[in-house]
Amino acid sequence: MHLSSAHDAHPRSPGEEQFALAAELLALLGDRTRLTLLHALAGGEADVTTLTDRCGAARPAVSQHLARLRLAGLVNTRKEGRRVIYSLRDGHLRRLVDEALNVADHRLTDRPLHD
Repeated sequence: MHLSSAHDAHPRSPGEEQFALAAELLALLGDRTRLTLLHALAGGEADVTTLTDRCGAARPAVSQHLARLRLAGLVNTRKEGRRVIYSLRDGHLRRLVDEALNVADHRLTDRPLHD
């Protein structure tokens, strides 16, 4: 299964700090609602109401997940009147979410179908 080309590989050997932070990031992505929120934000900025509609979770749960993502430095916020607008912090995260979903697509389509 192809994840990325060799030129996209990490340029140096990662140390303990990089492994620890990467594991923390992957743990945050391991939640279905947070992954859905990040995927929605990959399409552009959105407020809590829009994100609640897109992910189908209860508004309080969406707000809690967004707070965790903000505290982890994965999303940015800005105020627009009384609304808080969320956005992805950078393109690396967008590509990571896309790759995770591509792996899922491959796993689903490569799996033999059973009756």
